[in-house]
Formats: sequence, C-alpha cells, structure tokens
Amino acid sequence: MKTAASYLLVALIWLLHWLPLPALRALGWGLGRLLFVLARTRRDITLTNLRLCFPEKTEGERKSLARTHFVAFSRAVLDRTLGWWASRERLERTVRVTGSEHLSYSDDRPLIVLCPHFVGLDAGATRLSLIGKACSVYSNQSNPVFNKLLYDGRMRFNEVLLLSRQEGMRRIVKALKDGYPLFYLPDQDFGRKESIFVPFFGVPAATIPTLSRLVRLTGARVVPCIVRQVRDGYEAEVMPPWENYPGESVEADTAFVNRFIETQVLRMPEQYFWVHKRFKTRPPGQQGYYK
Repeated sequence: MKTAASYLLVALIWLLHWLPLPALRALGWGLGRLLFVLARTRRDITLTNLRLCFPEKTEGERKSLARTHFVAFSRAVLDRTLGWWASRERLERTVRVTGSEHLSYSDDRPLIVLCPHFVGLDAGATRLSLIGKACSVYSNQSNPVFNKLLYDGRMRFNEVLLLSRQEGMRRIVKALKDGYPLFYLPDQDFGRKESIFVPFFGVPAATIPTLSRLVRLTGARVVPCIVRQVRDGYEAEVMPPWENYPGESVEADTAFVNRFIETQVLRMPEQYFWVHKRFKTRPPGQQGYYK
C-alpha cells in the first residue's frame, strides 16, 4: 500500500515538470508560506540558527528572513522536478554556469568541487553533470521508490559515480585518482565522531575535516561552486581554485572552509540551508540549542 502511494505521488510530481518556471515558482511561493506556518519544528530550527548566526538582527528581521528562506527552499524542491525529467536544453537555459573553465585542466591532478548547502545545490549539481563525469557521496533513503527516483535523477546524463557514506574515504580517494571530480558538501552536522569543532558565525560547529585530509592525501585542487536561485532559474558560479590550501593544519583548513561559507551566506542569507540542525552536536559540557 505504501509503495503504491509512493508511485502515485511520484506521478503527481512528474506532472510538475511540464509547468513553465513562473508557474512552478508561484506554487513554490504558496508552499513556502504554508510550510512556514505548518512545519513548526523546521521553523523553530531555522529561527534558532538565525538567532545564533545573526544576533545583531531583530526578531522581526529574523522571522522575515526565515519566511523568505522557506519560500526559496520550497521553490528549489519543486524545481528538482526539472532536474529529474526536463530536457537537456531546458536545463541549460534554466541553470546558467559561469567559470566552467575551472573544471578542466590539462594535468591529471584530482579535482574537488566544494558545494555548500544553498537551496540551489541540486539544480547546480544536475547542470554540472551535463559537462562531464563526477562522483558524489549519498545517503540511501528509507523509501525505496524515492531512493530510486533520487538515484536515477543523478545518473541521467554523464557518468556519475555515487558512493555511500558508509564506504569510507578509501573509495573516495580511488575515485579522485581515477579522474572523477568529487562534489563535496562540507557543511552538515554528522555528529561528534566524524567532526571537529570550529566556528561558524562565531558559534562552535561540528564540522567534518575530510576536505583538508583528502587534499593532503591526493594533492587535489579545490574549486568552490556557489549556486544562486534567481527569478528566471539559477546561476552556478564556479570559482578559481584555492591557493595555499591546505594550510598549516587540518583544524586551520576546516576553519577556513567555514569562513568561506560565511562570506557566501552573507551574499544571499535567505538561500542557505537553515532548516538543518547545523549546531546539533555541542562540545562537551555545552547545552543543546534545539528543542
């Protein structure tokens, strides 16, 4: 019964990709405003994150920013139907890429594309998969129907190597050495075991230091990619490779990554992934922030 309901829901979602983008965005606006009222837990998480990261703002300003974030997030969720089913030509029109020359080099040095969690992340990843092969780390979904949908959506165009988080660093290193650019997502809380505490907007945040360790192991270039949701689609900005990275220590490198993400959040604060419990894991002796 649950499987049948899941297939029915996927069929309904499939219909959305036929809509023009303005209609999808209008639906996303309504969905976002509705979720801000109904999704109380996620709303509280978002407001807690904003209080921690923007203490200088008034509560009214933070609520306005949270409301705008829910709209941007909901629009991105509906836009994912384009990544799953729209034509190559439509995706190229909807998601524009600048700096794609930073994805290709004449040498065989491994490449890591650093992709922080902005709402346009999935749109950007799908668009970049049109350019060449890549690898990415994923987590299996509990619902097999939606797990297949997400998996197939990532495999539509060029060769994409999907690695389970449970497979560990060895598989990632091998993929990098085999010439697969790695799409690396640096900014979620995976618990104390895998993380070190470095500041994010002045708050100690459990942050995985894997980027620094991968670069030290493989000598990879790090190329940031920031995806911005705009009125008529998305803009994926591929930036030049970082110089002088890695630095003096894994801890310093990880703090550098968080400072970089902060600079990008300040460019479009409504589009960062505030619904995630970024500060869930606390240093020993510190009290939790979330209810």
